[in-house]
Amino acid sequence: MKSNAVKDLLKHRLAWPVLALAALLLLNQIFRPDFLALRMQDGHLYGSLIDIMRNGAPTILIALGMTLVIATRGIDLSVGAVVAIAGAASCAYIAASPEPASPSTAAVAVLVAVAAALLLGAWNGFLVSTIGVQPIIATLVLMTAGRGIAQLITGGQIISVSNDHYKAIGAGYLFTLPVSILVTAAVFVATAVLTRRTALGTLIEAVGINPVASRLAGLRSRNIIWIVYVFSAVCAAIAGLMISSNVTAADANNAGLYIEMDAILAVVIGGTSLAGGRYTLVGTVVGAFIIQTLTTTVYTLGIPPEVTLVFKALVVIIVCLLQAPKARKLLGSFRPARQVVVKETPKEKVAA
Repeated sequence: MKSNAVKDLLKHRLAWPVLALAALLLLNQIFRPDFLALRMQDGHLYGSLIDIMRNGAPTILIALGMTLVIATRGIDLSVGAVVAIAGAASCAYIAASPEPASPSTAAVAVLVAVAAALLLGAWNGFLVSTIGVQPIIATLVLMTAGRGIAQLITGGQIISVSNDHYKAIGAGYLFTLPVSILVTAAVFVATAVLTRRTALGTLIEAVGINPVASRLAGLRSRNIIWIVYVFSAVCAAIAGLMISSNVTAADANNAGLYIEMDAILAVVIGGTSLAGGRYTLVGTVVGAFIIQTLTTTVYTLGIPPEVTLVFKALVVIIVCLLQAPKARKLLGSFRPARQVVVKETPKEKVAA
């Protein structure tokens, strides 16, 4: 009975991601005995686990939006560019404001970044749902042009700002925890409620499983696609605010660089299929933690940081191959054939 329960548990799509995360944490604990330790200092909670959650917050946010996009058989390669644009727009507004240190200036800067994300997400949704451009091509356009737009906003320079209220988004603390963790948790809860407690999640899965059947059933798939791309852009904008506020500067060239790969990897590791349909938000969060913990492990073991990209690329290739039907069929062909034992019936024994 226990062996069957273990087998059933391992068949769960979150089993292996959770085990991988636990293995990475255990590896870090072996090399650093104080890795899992938490301490309170000046009313703030510190520790390696807190650092992993804080540094992984932007990736989690973008991965949540990417999960819904992938669930509709889409992809969003422009999230890194949206991160750069959001950070550039908010910092440029603060720098040009007559009162750059006021809280109202920081609030308006956040609204400017979110408004820009709404426009960019609507543009991606328009190309995919209305024009019919393939998602990878539609978002590749903004991925390429977005960096240029961000550099136009900043004038090709790194814009530094001085606003404590804006800095609190990425580097502040509230209730002993970093604000970035609390914001990410709030977005996760809101996304889970909207997609699992309403019909929106079912509609997203229906579009991803069979868009033609969904359209024939009367479902407005275009509106669903618009929603997920706008949501993905908004999540990227919030991540851009965190990244830029953490360093109190907007770097249009490096902000959010390669973060789209981390987001896609987190979604796939978490158990969401690239073919669309069913998805898991919890799995996406676990996948994002695996990526951030993997980065931390590289630093802990003293491996050059450049090697991290190689590890991530290998994981992407392996996971994508495991999800491919032909690869699964090929792996299944290597299983040893079961020996079938034919027992003689009493009649056959008498006849012999």
